[in-house]
Amino acid sequence: MTMRKTPSRPFLTTLSTVLLAACTGAAQAATYTMYRDPGCGCCLAWAAHMEQGEKHEVISVDHPDMAAVKAQHGVPEDLRSCHTMIAGRFVIEGHVPATDVERLLAEEPDWVEGLAVAGMPLGSPGMEAGGRVQPYQVIAFGDGRREVFASYP
Repeated sequence: MTMRKTPSRPFLTTLSTVLLAACTGAAQAATYTMYRDPGCGCCLAWAAHMEQGEKHEVISVDHPDMAAVKAQHGVPEDLRSCHTMIAGRFVIEGHVPATDVERLLAEEPDWVEGLAVAGMPLGSPGMEAGGRVQPYQVIAFGDGRREVFASYP
């Protein structure tokens, strides 16, 4: 007759604690850095949109030379907007919806350096005031390419 040894309770308790900690760490909000002109208020409204649901924490950094920030992170001039956020290896330019940022981070296309919503279209996240809505596109850019990542009517 063969006897199987069962793990001791302290081992199981330790293993459970380690697994719970790993799962909790994975579920914690990701922290991103958003650079903005200190005089622009819509950037903070967009950051609040990104933080909804506690999936993301956005640290806001007032920067006196936003053109330099955008150039440093490779944002094409015609895709520039009012704020620039760094999310892992990606740059997020302007009023990109949180769902598109989450999709980018989940898919991680090799060629993409970032997403951008050019300008400040009315009705985009952070630009909802007044009830007017303009159609806009989220553009994926990088490696000399551009593609429409998402469209909003």
